Amino acid sequence: MTALALAPLSARAELRGRGPGLVAREGRLEVRRAALERLEPGGWLLARVAFDERRAAVVDPEARTPAHRRLAALFASGAAAGNHGDLYDNLDGGHSSLPAGDHPQLTATVYDEAAQDDGLARGLGLRVLFDAPLIGNCSMALVGTPFWRSLPRAALTRPDGAHRLFRVYASGALRVFPEHRDHDPEHGDLFPANTPYCLVSQGSSGSDRPHLEALAMILAAFRPDTKAALQRAGLVAPTVQMVYRRARLGILRRETYLTGRAHPTVFAAGDINLSGMVALANAIAPDAVPPMVRLEVDAETEARPGVDVFGEGLGERLFDTPSAIARVWRAPVWRRSMIVSAAKTRDPNGRPLRFTWSLLRGDPARTRIEPLDAAGRRARITLEWQPPRPVPGRDDVLSPRIDIGVFASNGVHDSAPGFVSVLLPAHEARVYEPAPDGGQRIARIVRAAPDGVYADPALFPVTDWTDVYRYGADGSLLGWTRSRASGDTRYDAAGRRRGPDGALRGVRYPVDALPDGRPVLREVPVIRP
Repeated sequence: MTALALAPLSARAELRGRGPGLVAREGRLEVRRAALERLEPGGWLLARVAFDERRAAVVDPEARTPAHRRLAALFASGAAAGNHGDLYDNLDGGHSSLPAGDHPQLTATVYDEAAQDDGLARGLGLRVLFDAPLIGNCSMALVGTPFWRSLPRAALTRPDGAHRLFRVYASGALRVFPEHRDHDPEHGDLFPANTPYCLVSQGSSGSDRPHLEALAMILAAFRPDTKAALQRAGLVAPTVQMVYRRARLGILRRETYLTGRAHPTVFAAGDINLSGMVALANAIAPDAVPPMVRLEVDAETEARPGVDVFGEGLGERLFDTPSAIARVWRAPVWRRSMIVSAAKTRDPNGRPLRFTWSLLRGDPARTRIEPLDAAGRRARITLEWQPPRPVPGRDDVLSPRIDIGVFASNGVHDSAPGFVSVLLPAHEARVYEPAPDGGQRIARIVRAAPDGVYADPALFPVTDWTDVYRYGADGSLLGWTRSRASGDTRYDAAGRRRGPDGALRGVRYPVDALPDGRPVLREVPVIRP
């Protein structure tokens, strides 16, 4: 493995306007840094592209699989759009690339020296938007530091990463990245959330190529009028995602598509069904294009800083993006709830929508989803603390995450999923006990990760204490006793620390850095005159 030391309709509208700054010629697009337009806010760069007219086969003429023959026949008859006008964007310097001869109509990007010097030719591709359908990949990872991780996990654990992934997705781009050690038996599923914004391949370098092949064929198989409608509506990437997931091997029925089997965090190449993907893509009529799910949180259980969560700048909200919402369960509560709305989802053809909310991952006995209206536009999600469970279809990989999928049906097709994800800190040891109200309450939390147990330093600072909670006779919280190697300290229910003189003082929890760069949680009493 090589080391690497906004709304969809408005996003599409932003890409239209002035003429092209770049021209593709003979299957090649030179991305010149000086020709990229700057978009605000966010420091994005926009590549406006025009394509030359050329004749080329839609697939390698030597390809003999049924899927390739079917796609070639559909294109020859005019029933499939082909890949003319589609981009292939490799961002690992050709380390793992889709062979040019496999899909001769694709246009490959190359970056000029100034673009390379600006870092645009490597990594996640979160700075440049292209005004053309795009598939891409980068077979790289962050290695050799405590913050080792795959590129998609790196994006999901940086402050703006999920938002930028969405913006790329809404522009019509879909990239593939290997999971490289982030989804294996050793540590389990390390991704903090599930999103539809990219595809993650099971494995390391080269594992992305079969998925790129599938994406290229899906893009080519759309009917010409359907592909044009997808581009106008900003729905290229969501529809490609739906086709890719819906037509995989083993996902034969709609009922299966609405389960976790169809929506893992990481995809195995062995489940790719090229014939099914070509057939489904070509069957989508322009007036039946499914929408993109748009989610918002209307209400949720809130955590109190210094009582439920510790660490300045740390909360439970990982990100809120239009098609993926993610939380980190830091608070000691046994049960939490959210009311989530999909009411802003709009069908591009004005068809009425019905929504399905499905538990994709987690304990069904400890998860409840209640639609709040007949169409399912809003739902209340109630979760109870639960241990890690095997990934659907992978008994050897444990996941400490709860995933809920939200699907919009226009009566013809279901959409790509939107996701609500909640990550539980699997490195913590928690003990709950019966509460007077018949529920459960926290008794003890061991915050420190045991030797050999991984805790993502980008999400969980090193913490060296154990909290044991105290309750009154009526069940109300009195406070907790915090134990460290240096001794015990008592806190009241408001999180104030009792000093040696018996006085209660407030506490700050700054996050500092250890010599190796990992964050560590400190505790500083607030001294007031």
